[in-house]
Formats: sequence, C-alpha cells, structure tokens
Amino acid sequence: MIVVAGEALIDLVPERPGDRLGPLSPRRGGGPYNTAVALGRLGAEVAFCSRVSTDGFGEALLDGLHAAGVDTSLVQRGPEPTTLAVATVGADGGAGYGFYASGTADRLFELPPELPSGVRALALGTCSLVLEPGASAYEALLRRESGRGVFTLLDPNVRPGLVPDAEAYRARFRSWLPYVSLLKLSEEDAAWLGGGVREWLAAGPEAVVMTRGAAGMTVWTRSGEEVSVPGERVEVVDTIGAGDTVNAALLQVVAGRGPLSASAWGAALGYAAHAAALTCGKRGAQPPYASALRSPTPPLP
Repeated sequence: MIVVAGEALIDLVPERPGDRLGPLSPRRGGGPYNTAVALGRLGAEVAFCSRVSTDGFGEALLDGLHAAGVDTSLVQRGPEPTTLAVATVGADGGAGYGFYASGTADRLFELPPELPSGVRALALGTCSLVLEPGASAYEALLRRESGRGVFTLLDPNVRPGLVPDAEAYRARFRSWLPYVSLLKLSEEDAAWLGGGVREWLAAGPEAVVMTRGAAGMTVWTRSGEEVSVPGERVEVVDTIGAGDTVNAALLQVVAGRGPLSASAWGAALGYAAHAAALTCGKRGAQPPYASALRSPTPPLP
C-alpha cells in the first residue's frame, strides 16, 4: 500500500478563465488529496492520511476518495471548516491560488500510530508542511516512517503566499532531505527554494525529478544518471492537479523497486508525462483512470 499524507481542500475554480468576478466552481483538491485520488484511479492500493472536516465540503472530499477506491481508515475528522483555495487561471492554463486556511480542519492533523507494516511508500507535500500545528506532525511522520525503511516522496509544491518566513522554510526543507527517497519539484519550486540538484542529492534523496511544464521533466540519480523526456502536446484547459498526477504515476512505478536503470527511468517519466497531459485536458484536478492511458501500467525495460 502507498500512503499519501497531507491536506484535502476545496478549489474554487473560475468557470471562465480571466473573469475576475465570474462564477466559481467548487472542486475537490489539495496536492496530497489529488495524488491519492490519482493513485486510486491508476489502480494502486492507496490510503489517505489527513484530518478532514465534518462539514459538507469534508463529506464531499471523502466521497471523492471512496469513488477512487482510496482507503480512508487513516483519516481524522473534526468540526473545523474545510480549507478553501481560490484559483486564478491564466490564458495559458497556468493556475495561481489564494488560500482561506485559518482555523481549518487539516491544520489540526495529529501524528498517527505507526503505519501498517505493508506500507511500501509515503508521500507528503504542499500546504500541509507549512501550516502549523499540523506541519510538525507531518514532519514527524516523514522522519519516523523513513527511519523504518519506508520509501518516501516529497513534493514541496511551494505556495509562497502561505510561507510566513521564507528563509526558515528553506532551512526546514533542507532538514527533510535526509529522510526523502524521491524529491519531486517544479522548476518554479527549485528557483524559489534555492540550492541545486547535486546539493539535494548529496543530502539524502536517491533521485530528484524536476518538472518543466510543457517542456517535460528530468530525473537525476545519486548514481549519476540523468534522463529527460519531453512533455506531451495537449490542448490545455488548466494545469490544476498535473504535478500531483506526476507524483502518483512515479510512486506507482518507482516505490519499492530499488534503483532503476536509465531506460526504466525514461519509461517511468514518459508514463507520468502522459498521465499529466491527460489531467491538463480537463478543468480542475481530474487525474485519468488507468483505462484512459496508452498502457494501464508502465512497461519498464
């Protein structure tokens, strides 16, 4: 089983991109939530670990997990409201966000008991590693499960508007790296965080995957391999959830397999790029089902 830990929230997505006062459609979201749903749709055995509100939005979030076949036994519940993220979508489909997260349920996440022995991977990232007091609980979960030998993926998916102290967050990010197996981040994240791939690899991760939007993505490994794949051409509606779909596709392929060859990494990245392109073709975070992909599972060399 793969466990995805982090926030679940509601994205309010413009029905007409560029219309600042136009109607907003509520969509299930949050980077970790989207990753869990994507894994379920791709056919992986997955559980979501978070704190979700008992309000109407929270119930809708759980409905989405159940529909994707995601195990919710690790979900904590609380009466606090659901976090809201108001999206702005540019002409190119790129999305920005404003957050309403004061006193919301996912911020009050508490460290759960040790995860089941059958867990082969843990994924974390985005707002959940910024907003206290939950951020410290998620950080403790990362350190504890990494210490047990669980494969870990970190996607910082930085939201600068939520970070109260940029330098403190950058230092905290570096402190996580010894506990990370696979670091996945975007070019924008990398520029904001500072440092570089070689520095990050030296700190702990076995591999770093960097996404470049339509230009594709690249992986660097501790063994010295560097592999790139191009992005897939698609009519972009918006990019919401594309990076989260990459997380899911990579976890499905890489977690628990040991070191991959350059050709295997190429296949894994190509599979992730295809899945992400399909996500970009729909409004909001709508990761594809396995049946929509060219191959339901990536054929590794």
